[in-house]
Amino acid sequence: MKARYDWKSTKRWFKYKYLLLLRAKGGPSKVARGFSIGLFVEMFTLPTAGFAFVLIFPLVYLLRANLPGALIGFVFGKIIYIPFSILNKQVGDWLVPKHFKYYLIHHLPHMLSNIIRSGLDLIVGGMVVGTALGLIVYFPVMLLLQYHSNRRKEKRRIRKDELAAPKANE
Repeated sequence: MKARYDWKSTKRWFKYKYLLLLRAKGGPSKVARGFSIGLFVEMFTLPTAGFAFVLIFPLVYLLRANLPGALIGFVFGKIIYIPFSILNKQVGDWLVPKHFKYYLIHHLPHMLSNIIRSGLDLIVGGMVVGTALGLIVYFPVMLLLQYHSNRRKEKRRIRKDELAAPKANE
């Protein structure tokens, strides 16, 4: 007979990973930097057929960010991508000159020109919108992580004082 799946262990595993993220070496700013990088890269990953995902690794290394934070930002970006793709297309359409697009189409191999024809606006717009989103989201994520970290430190300080108080009375 097949054993039932233990959801408590899954919940515990996610809580453990969340605590690891909160206690990550480098503090909340490093995790928030990673989250911003993941969000930035996701905004132009879809039109590039997923090749932009590889960009996460060198960016995390160069900007000294947190890789799990970047992966969480990447997944969060996947969730919000559909509404932002409309904005990405509009921004890209506004930024990419029409003559440049036609120039690329005529001077690239056929398969690559098809990708450019349909996705150049999304790629360029996604880079601009992703940069703005990454910068905007960095500060709230960092402040939220700092809040949780400070709350945890305060709880530990109170618990330590409670444990030390009875010894002083004896």
